Amino acid sequence: MLAIGAAVLFAIAFLINAADMSTNDVFTSTNVMLIGLALLALHVAGIGNGWAGRRRR
Repeated sequence: MLAIGAAVLFAIAFLINAADMSTNDVFTSTNVMLIGLALLALHVAGIGNGWAGRRRR
């Protein structure tokens, strides 16, 4: 789920950069890309993978 969020943020950052949109200082394409990289790092670390299935015997 975090990887999907990262992909969406990368797409938004690309659109902001490609359209050369002027945004405020917080919502720049670099900041959005860095948030996407943080989500991707959390996904690779194994956080947000969903429920860990417990087995019953």
